[in-house]
Amino acid sequence: MPDPSGRMYICNTSPLFYLHQVNRLTLLKDLYGSIVTTPEVQEELAAGADGGEDVPDLRHYDWIDIRSVAVPSYLDLITDLGRGEASVIALGLENRPNALLIVDDKLGRRIARLRSLALTGTAGVLLKAKQLGKVAAVRPILDDMVRVGFRLHADVIADILDLAGED
Repeated sequence: MPDPSGRMYICNTSPLFYLHQVNRLTLLKDLYGSIVTTPEVQEELAAGADGGEDVPDLRHYDWIDIRSVAVPSYLDLITDLGRGEASVIALGLENRPNALLIVDDKLGRRIARLRSLALTGTAGVLLKAKQLGKVAAVRPILDDMVRVGFRLHADVIADILDLAGED
């Protein structure tokens, strides 16, 4: 179901992976209706599956649309990033100003900001989910994500919990 505002929610690998790991992937559907990702993100997830990781098979989610970057040369302009992050940013550039990127990677977020792209991350998704009553608390989900390898500095976690009213 497309967003009535015309907004496109473009998701990178990390939010898909970690939300899946803690059985909260459908929060993306609950919050945004549908999301878009790229074949490069799908390939990163497949590589994780080949390495024995429990990853979401995006073909099983009718609310996740896989879209290629229309101008592949964009991918070469975004250096120092993995192909997933680069493709998500490139797709965001092609769909600006209607794109909201869901990205966790620090360098990816910095590049998106430099390109004036709107963005959030997995923690932002959790905060929005709490604000809209889709989850009762952020802390247990963050704790589960950290247990499965999600990396956030303790100060950032404290800030997130403060924003969630769970300090």
